[in-house]
Amino acid sequence: MSVWTSYRLRLKRKQCHLRALRKRRELTEVANRTDAVGSDDILAFSTIRNECIRLPYFLSYYRDLGVNHFFMVDNGSDDGGREYLAEQPDVSLWTTNASYKNANFGVHWLGWLQRKYAHGHWALVVDPDEFLVYPFCDTRPLRALTDWLDTSQVRSFGTMLLDMYPKGPMDALPYAAGQDPFEIANWFDSGNYTITKNPKYGNLWIQGGPRARAFFRDNPIKAPALNKIPLVKWNRHYAYVSSTHALLPRGLNLVYDQWGGEKASGCLLHAKFLDTFGAKSVEELERGQHYANSYEYRAYHSGTKEDTDLWCNWSEKYLNWRQLEMLGLMSKGNWA
Repeated sequence: MSVWTSYRLRLKRKQCHLRALRKRRELTEVANRTDAVGSDDILAFSTIRNECIRLPYFLSYYRDLGVNHFFMVDNGSDDGGREYLAEQPDVSLWTTNASYKNANFGVHWLGWLQRKYAHGHWALVVDPDEFLVYPFCDTRPLRALTDWLDTSQVRSFGTMLLDMYPKGPMDALPYAAGQDPFEIANWFDSGNYTITKNPKYGNLWIQGGPRARAFFRDNPIKAPALNKIPLVKWNRHYAYVSSTHALLPRGLNLVYDQWGGEKASGCLLHAKFLDTFGAKSVEELERGQHYANSYEYRAYHSGTKEDTDLWCNWSEKYLNWRQLEMLGLMSKGNWA
């Protein structure tokens, strides 16, 4: 990497910190329970809007996995989600009605909270429809993974976002609050993925899956990115620059082995495609607060019908993390 490129990336990181510092003024504290956070607690960060129906299972899932405290930013919900979160004893909550888009799609809001509260902690950044699966997650808590990463002097853990969907029309089965979404959306694409390397940040760029074939079939290069680095041993000098797709310093993005081996990695099971998908797509399209003038949600809106079915003859039914490893979608690397 040239001296000039290195300088530009350092400048970019400083800009991210400054913007997060400015955007902190948009956050109003609702419930601050950070005094209860222990020095080695695992923290989770998320931005939500009108996701009340998802929150009971989301919190339960990550509590069971080993998350000790949740830092949540509510962006103008009117479905009761803010009130629900304010009652949770392990949640610290902030609210804002400011522009999600102008906060780099929530990155700057969470960036400020991470800078203030997450230094020295393992920090997990996930949306309320993303569920982390990692090697041995059925028998080992998240603490076992972070302890191993610490011992291995690894600062970041990469995942692939795996879109899950039901067999049959998405709206055929109603989703209930507290329900495991993968009782309904339990199928995925085992192939149909492309991987390239981003020359600027050094991260992998993964695309494909059901969204590419169903909503972006005419322009697959515009399909959403599926590469994520959601789990990081946080330092106040770090910064996400593009959702959880890329970080600075650049070395945090090297969550893959460049010399022919395999680093440990996981998957984020993505429970987007439930019966709530159609209404959510319309809401987000009308708000216009997403990337590239909500191009993604425009594709969803135009491609979604009453009987939209993402299942195909090549779909695989989800079993467990070992199945995902056998298919090459994640790896236990040298973690035994």
